[in-house]
Amino acid sequence: MPTSQPLTLMFADVSGSTRLFEQRGDVEARTLIAGLLEALTAICRRHQGRVVKTIGDEIMCVYPGGREGVDAAVAMQRHVAADPTCIANHLAIRIGLHHGECLLEDDGDVYGDAVNTAARMAKLAGREQIVTTASTVAGIRHQPFRSLGTTQVAGKLQALEIVDIIWQENPAGMTMVQSALSLGNAPGLDQRLLLEYRGRAIELSPASPPLTLGREAGNGLVVDLDCVSRSHAVIEFQRGHWVLTDRSTNGSYFRIEGDEEQRLHRDETKLRRSGVISLGRGIAASGDALIYFRCP
Repeated sequence: MPTSQPLTLMFADVSGSTRLFEQRGDVEARTLIAGLLEALTAICRRHQGRVVKTIGDEIMCVYPGGREGVDAAVAMQRHVAADPTCIANHLAIRIGLHHGECLLEDDGDVYGDAVNTAARMAKLAGREQIVTTASTVAGIRHQPFRSLGTTQVAGKLQALEIVDIIWQENPAGMTMVQSALSLGNAPGLDQRLLLEYRGRAIELSPASPPLTLGREAGNGLVVDLDCVSRSHAVIEFQRGHWVLTDRSTNGSYFRIEGDEEQRLHRDETKLRRSGVISLGRGIAASGDALIYFRCP
């Protein structure tokens, strides 16, 4: 029978693995990723944690409390930042964690709302970043962090307050925050994003759920073209910015006002000012299948 108990869930995902496989080939890339995951596993255990499972180039870990989880996340980031192999191959990690009530199965697997929230934190995190909920770091005095505002999580009616753990040993120019904040008035929360596609207008706020773009009918914005993947891209508010993340086969193309056109493939970019997005093919070849965006 599963038992319920409070635990800290962590997802640590390797960033840069897609390019690594393209450049090094499957065998060498798999060996390098496996070595990195082994190092992260050892760090997890040193901080009273346990690796629940490995999912591709991501590990899911569990810790008895928020302090152990945060300390492990910081140790992981510092290890990767100093590791010559990771530096040479442009590898980094993104980490999300959350402390909450979980269902612990007899086989060691973990389920529940806290798992879903931790996974959401990992999706919000960028390269070399640790994102967690403000409730997880409440009472942790030894580790600085800064406000990221609020975000919506599936299944929760109210937005969650989230923070960015400052793990760099000499974070010059960063604002240190030593206690939990009231983030409802954090800078950037009034930023909207306006989108237009074939006469349809969409307005997003920082509290809006992520907008999915793709060929399938279940997406928030459906672009029904053969060159577009079923689940092609996502637009969401992260760390004070609107971010476009490509998850497709053919990539996404975008042009910010005043800049040249760029291609995005299995990566992310910040949307600034105004511009245009094309899914699956270059802007000039897309005709009227263009997504216009503007940050007022």
